[in-house]
Formats: sequence, structure tokens, C-alpha cells
Amino acid sequence: MRKTIFKKLEAQGLIANYNRLRKNLPPKLPERVFIWDETFREGIKTPTVFLTYVEQVKLAKLMDEAGVSVINVGFPGLSEDDKRTVKRIMNETFGNVTLVASAQATKTSVATCLECGAKEITVEAPFNEFNLQQRLKLTKEQALQKTVESIEYARKHGVTVDFMLMDGSRTPLETIIEVFEAVAAAGASKLGLADTVGFLRPLSMRYLMMHVRDGLPEAVKKKTAFSVHCHNDFGLATANSLAAVEEGATHVHTCIAGFGERAGIAPFEEVVASLELLYNIDTGIDLEKIYRIAQSAEKAFAVPIQFHKPIIGENLFAREVDDEVETLRAQPLLFEPFPPEIVGRETKFFVGRNTGQTLIQRLLEQANVRASPRQMDELFRHIKNPQESLDKGESQMTFYQVKKLLKDLQKGLTMDEFWRLVEMITRQKPKLPEPDKKPPPAESS
Repeated sequence: MRKTIFKKLEAQGLIANYNRLRKNLPPKLPERVFIWDETFREGIKTPTVFLTYVEQVKLAKLMDEAGVSVINVGFPGLSEDDKRTVKRIMNETFGNVTLVASAQATKTSVATCLECGAKEITVEAPFNEFNLQQRLKLTKEQALQKTVESIEYARKHGVTVDFMLMDGSRTPLETIIEVFEAVAAAGASKLGLADTVGFLRPLSMRYLMMHVRDGLPEAVKKKTAFSVHCHNDFGLATANSLAAVEEGATHVHTCIAGFGERAGIAPFEEVVASLELLYNIDTGIDLEKIYRIAQSAEKAFAVPIQFHKPIIGENLFAREVDDEVETLRAQPLLFEPFPPEIVGRETKFFVGRNTGQTLIQRLLEQANVRASPRQMDELFRHIKNPQESLDKGESQMTFYQVKKLLKDLQKGLTMDEFWRLVEMITRQKPKLPEPDKKPPPAESS
């Protein structure tokens, strides 16, 4: 459906589609891209969000039915609760989706994934000097040795292993190539690069991916696939993910509605719709199920999806009735980027305060409804008055009450509240560093 509609319009010379020009199609563009969902690893990092086991399974089943290729079910090494949840999900029955668990670059973390029954494990590790010094307290050689050992350990237990280079977008190119070669030799089948703080521009992503690919030996490129994990701190997660695909990445990490820590990561619906409709790349996703998945996630997360959100926002296919309503009804593509039915939506028309009285009169005449001038005035008053008579201050108060309720539902503690709770329970006053004093720098080993 999506292909024939645009091809017909192009063939008739009705629109120009620059996306299909050969010069605009990168030579490394893959024929197929696999969607790798990170909702249960990344999405639940949305501050203080909690998903019940039933909610996780329901979302996982919906994604499986929609054609998502890989679902990361979490980090079992974080806690016993996480371990139990991952193990339970691993024992659920799914159709075609592959379930993956995440591990740090240690044998202990990998072993926890194995205990959960994981058949595929993603080993994650950073390698720029900032992370090595401040986070891992290791030299690059020590970190690489631990990473290689953890991958080899997993491979000896017969599981598929992927590697994700954390903060890869701020890691020197020569280090990336060195690490990718080492982990590929250890048995990693996918090489992933994470833009952990959403710091890249799309052209920078293309540059980095191109030079990583060109810098790796042919033997490594033949036996591995590239994946990308883009954060949205600058609102560029989707653009950066697409830029990586243009340079040959075949596995794209996404989250439903772009949920995740801070500004989240690349939104599932934006990446899929863009690849399918703008690049004509097969993702294996049934696009008609996208909206239902988003609605289910919104309910489970108890976090509202913005009305103006691309693809799944309420406003995308909503139109106030105006003088061109008949034209729009006959040919919605005049004002819409694609038919809403493609993603399980529909165009909605509404009569609002900007709808003129003359147009309302015409609508009534077309429906064979006769209204007297008095009735027209009353009808028009009912249409306009609800908004105009609404107390703006009262509506703002209601808005902030709803916002507070959502915060309360999240049930998180600020750090001040946390320390007050610690003091109340332990009856000890915590010795916290003074705000104006910085802690001493960590020593690297």
C-alpha cells in the first residue's frame, strides 16, 4: 500500500520525491534493517518509571507480533528482582523475536545472563579515557582484556554475543577499530556504537561509521554486523540512527515513543516509519500496529505522549474544518505526509472556534439540515463558548494538578528526601560533601 500510493503520484507527475533520486541513495544503504527494541533496558530508565511483569510481557508480545527483530529484556545483573524478571520473560513463548540480555564486561555479569537462560547476550563497555579513568578505574589494556575474556566465556557456553561500545561517539577512531577487531576475534557477531550522550550530528555519525567500516579488515566486516544506539539529548536520535543506516548499520536500537533516561533514545515509530516510507527499506515491521503499541506503552509508563509527537501524536492527523474540508476529505495527502491508515491511524476532523459561521451553514446545507438564524446563533455559541468562557487560570491549575499527580504516581524520592529517610530510619545524620567542594579526582590504576 505505502509503495503504490507514492509511486502512482510520482508516475502522474503530481509530486516530486527527492528521497528516491539515485544521487540521494547512499551506496552503503542496506536492503534490510532490523529493529532492536530497548524498552525494557533503556525505556524503564525514564525517571522512576516502573513496569509490572504483566505490562512487560504484554508489550513484548505486541512488539513480537508487529515484527520487532530483537528485544533486550534487561540487565539481570542489576538486582535479584531484575534477574527474576529477565528469567521469567526468557521462559515466555514468543513468535519470531530474539530475546537478548545485557551484561557488563565481566564473567560474573555474563554468568548471570546465562543463569537466566539467555541465548544471546550484549556485552557493554566504554573505552575512551574519560570513562576508563573516572568510571572503570582501568587502563585500556585491562578493560580490553576483561571484555575479551567475558565474550569468550559467553561463547564457550554456546550463546550469541554482541558488543556495544558505550560512549563510542566520544571515543578516538583508532581505539574503536582496535576494540572492534579484538571483540570480533573473541566471537562478537554484532559491533555496536552508542552515542551515549546524544552528542553527534548526523554528518558526524556518517563520518564516524564510514571510517570505522573502512578501517576494519574485510574478514571482520564479513562476519559481523553493525548496530547503533542513539540518545536524544539534542533531539537528533532519529536523524543519527538514519545516518548510521546510510553507512551500512543494519541493527538500530529504539524505544517505544523514545522513552529512556534523560531525553530517551531513538523513537521506535519514527525510525521505522522513516526507514519504510522515506528510504523504502524493509524493517519487517507491520506498520499498522505502531499506534497500538504506543498507546499500550503510554498506559504502562503512565507518561503522556506529546500531542505533537511525530507519527503517534494526537495532532498529526487532526484537522480543524476549514474552507478546504471537502478537498482534504477527497485527497488527504494534500496536507498529510502519508495515509494515516499505514500506521493504524485515521484522519480526524473537528469543528472548533476558528471554523467560520458561513462554513458551518454550508455543512448543514450539504447534510440537508435547515437551521433558522436563531438556531445558527445558538449552534455557533455552543461551538465557541466552551473555549472562550473557560477560566484560563482554572485550566492552568488543573494542568498542574494533573502534572503533580503524574509525579506522585512515579513514586520517586529526590536525593534530599532520600537522605531524610535514611536519617529517620538509621537515626544517623549522613555526612554529605559540601556543595561548593568538589571531590578529589579518582586515581587510575
